[in-house]
Amino acid sequence: MILPLTYEPHELLHRRLKDVDVKKITTREMQKFFKDMIETMYVKDGVGLAANQVGVDAQIFTLVKNYNHLNDREDLVLINPSWEKVSGHQAWDEEGCLSIPGLYGKIKRYTHIRVKAYNKKGELIEFEAKDFFARIIQHECDHLNGHLYAEKAKDFHREEKTK
Repeated sequence: MILPLTYEPHELLHRRLKDVDVKKITTREMQKFFKDMIETMYVKDGVGLAANQVGVDAQIFTLVKNYNHLNDREDLVLINPSWEKVSGHQAWDEEGCLSIPGLYGKIKRYTHIRVKAYNKKGELIEFEAKDFFARIIQHECDHLNGHLYAEKAKDFHREEKTK
């Protein structure tokens, strides 16, 4: 099921989301929500999607399999994620956001991070992420903590989507 997107200036986009009870991760309802989030992410042409972007107050985000360097056959679902930098190196790149359609800007992010989260099976996982994979994770974790990329970005420009 395609979920409706939440757009700026919705208040849910501006506060830290609630931690997920790990015992509930494997429930039928939660597994359906993960599938719906993934379907929505693809239909809306996103590379990642946070729960608050579909109106849900939960520390969950999805990431497309094309940029998931853990398993390129499966979309990644991270629950209650946290990350820390592995190296101090940062790089500028352009980002956009499904909750702020058509607006793009440059933002500086760490290029190598270590991530800790629960997966959709309720297993605690830890891994390192680099470059674009790391950028997506940082962008989505910002969402879960109530921050939008536009708060830190510069050199904005508008681009209308054509279909």
